[in-house]
Amino acid sequence: MMAANVRLTMLNSIAGKEFEPALDRHVEWNLRTLDLKNEIYGKSVDELLPHEAEQAVSAINARNLDVTTLSTGLFYGEIEQGETAFRAQFSASLDRILKTAPIFKPLNVRLLSARSSQRPTIPNSAEYLKARHPWVFSVYREAIQRLHEAGFFVVIENEVDSTIFTHPQEIVDFFEVLDCAGKVGLTWDIGNLWEEGTFPSLDVYYQLKPLISMIHLKGSRDVEQDGLTKRFASSLEDCPWNVLELVQAVVDDQVSPVICLNPAHGATSPAYNHSLENYYQDLLYLRHQIKGIE
Repeated sequence: MMAANVRLTMLNSIAGKEFEPALDRHVEWNLRTLDLKNEIYGKSVDELLPHEAEQAVSAINARNLDVTTLSTGLFYGEIEQGETAFRAQFSASLDRILKTAPIFKPLNVRLLSARSSQRPTIPNSAEYLKARHPWVFSVYREAIQRLHEAGFFVVIENEVDSTIFTHPQEIVDFFEVLDCAGKVGLTWDIGNLWEEGTFPSLDVYYQLKPLISMIHLKGSRDVEQDGLTKRFASSLEDCPWNVLELVQAVVDDQVSPVICLNPAHGATSPAYNHSLENYYQDLLYLRHQIKGIE
């Protein structure tokens, strides 16, 4: 039996800030599945009430689309604020997601990697958390268990800006301590991990492969200007890492049923300014160059 093609999608707001016209653009671009994050009738997915979720699903179903991920912003908070404040920051949002996820019926629900004000001094965040903030693992476990009991797989995405996920070993160590195999996987945002110091490579991919459930792609490149290295948004084709080699390995290994395009990071330029055409060209590039993707 031939393996199923890996599907492409993008964060829904890339296609536009008006929700239903953005859905129409997904159809126009032959993207059959959705990654819902924000600009859903003016709200983030965390903020939606059940009747608003039902309105969104009606629009989604009318276009024969489905939902891969509810990309929540849950747990993107600073752990040094302490367990009580951390929990309080996300409690209401998690409760809402547990009410709306059964309406959307996603393949998975995304949580984010937390942040640490001590990041510059921490060689391995998993070791730091075990020693100083072991409650962090409990908070993640409880959320994962609640979502699992509601019928949903959980993915944790590596974010930027003092995140606890900056290199493969601490990610592997975190998931080992978390000990929730079968209920949770990693969304590897390749560009985010590079921004935190880990250059994309096949070696990094193979270290993370046992954990990966989803892949996020974004373009960016470093440019030397005035003696300084600056990050500029770019197309995937112009990235300095081997996009085609790495994405082809991901597709061949079937580790991510959907590959999601994210907004490019860095300053804009005349060549790349986050226009719809920029993102459409990234989709075409992947479709034309990667075997087994649609």
